Amino acid sequence: MHMSDALLSPVVGGALWVTSASLIVLSSKKIAGESDGSKTVLMGVLGAFVFAAQMINFTIPGTGSSGHIGGGLLLAVLLGPWRAFVTISSVLVIQALFFADGGLLALGCNIFNLGFFPAFVALPFIYRPVAGRGSAGRIAAASIIAAAAGLLSGAFSVVLETTASGISDLPFGTFLLFMLPIHLAIGIVEGLLTWGVLSFVLKTEPALLDTFRAGSSGNNRPVMAIFLVAALATGGVLSWFASSNPDGLEWSVAKVTGKEALPSPSGSAPALIGGIQEKLAFMPDYDFRREAASPAGPKETGGLPANTGTSSAGILGSLMVLAVAWTAGMLLRRNPHKSTVP
Repeated sequence: MHMSDALLSPVVGGALWVTSASLIVLSSKKIAGESDGSKTVLMGVLGAFVFAAQMINFTIPGTGSSGHIGGGLLLAVLLGPWRAFVTISSVLVIQALFFADGGLLALGCNIFNLGFFPAFVALPFIYRPVAGRGSAGRIAAASIIAAAAGLLSGAFSVVLETTASGISDLPFGTFLLFMLPIHLAIGIVEGLLTWGVLSFVLKTEPALLDTFRAGSSGNNRPVMAIFLVAALATGGVLSWFASSNPDGLEWSVAKVTGKEALPSPSGSAPALIGGIQEKLAFMPDYDFRREAASPAGPKETGGLPANTGTSSAGILGSLMVLAVAWTAGMLLRRNPHKSTVP
């Protein structure tokens, strides 16, 4: 559900940049005010895992569409809302800047849609009340309901942002009619996957599921090692098998407009932002840059195996997110008592 710049006006995109940046600042102050920094390294490891997991699009049967997990709820349950928001922001920034996954103008929207609703709505108002003390059955129900609710909220937000932009021929009601059902299906799958991961954590390090109490993470080194290995294996190997079908947002846009892709936005600001992204994205679409196709034949691949670029992007991106999220956590941990945010 990564929005492209073609869906947004500079005004709406800029407003969501300010909103998301403000939430990052608030989250950073909250983290700096915590006395417990035991989940700092876990921010990096889980961020790497979510980056790799988002590369795997799974097919939604009978629709011709696909989806991938957002990972916001999983991060929120294991890290708490503030660390989760900073971590998912790190993932989305790396994706947009270096892999051209989601537009730069749309980055604020993507951070808000994929970070705000799971961390600050689904976790406190759905997951925690339903999960209660954390029995296996309640965690299953909480994961599925909260993940679906968070993704549906994000999908509804995409429709509002697109409609408010007014630059694409996407009628509100029709667009919503396609967006919500397909993202409900994706949300249920994400809930099942989240439940599976949390069930593993419940058996190996149950203290990580206690997001109400500071200092509850215990000895989480074995779990962190497993998540890191899983991230590298997912990005390096499992990403080969991702569905090639359009994701839920692309599918919905195509159904409404009858076009596979919308034209690039006009104007100097979108052109400038697009040019910056083109220069920074050294592995667009999670692959090596290819030489332009010539009339005589297809793009030059340099003789590399087809999956080399995908594997390299998955591993490199996971390590980049690990470094960025871990560094952010470490910097915020240095002055744990200076926050004045209530």
